[in-house]
Amino acid sequence: MDSGQPNNQRPFATSAVAAAFDAFPDNAKTCLLEIRALIFAVADETVHVGNLTECLKWGQPSYLTTETKSGTTIRLGIDKTSNRPALYVNCQTNLLDQYRSLFPESFGFGGNRALLIKGAGLPDAELRHCIGLALTYHLRRR
Repeated sequence: MDSGQPNNQRPFATSAVAAAFDAFPDNAKTCLLEIRALIFAVADETVHVGNLTECLKWGQPSYLTTETKSGTTIRLGIDKTSNRPALYVNCQTNLLDQYRSLFPESFGFGGNRALLIKGAGLPDAELRHCIGLALTYHLRRR
């Protein structure tokens, strides 16, 4: 386990988060680390999001807007059905409906909580937009 800093990324918040990433298969780990970097970048660039809390929820790396409560939790993992890297959001939000309507060709979708990465190369702009919607979900609902 490498509990130090990922390549060119922020240090993991805890050794448990580092271990969760280390447990992913290498191809998924690389993709999920890229998504992790995007989550922090979008949070840094978005007004009213504030600092994120990185922790484990259901054994998955999770990102919470605990400082401002501006958004819903984002979790990272591997979809059990498709075996693809996935970004998960709360199933009681309408975020997956928004993602499907905005980017039907850019991602796969799993139920009402999983945005699935289709293949090599992340659709950066689209993924940034989806992350931004999650990190500001409660701000837009007020």
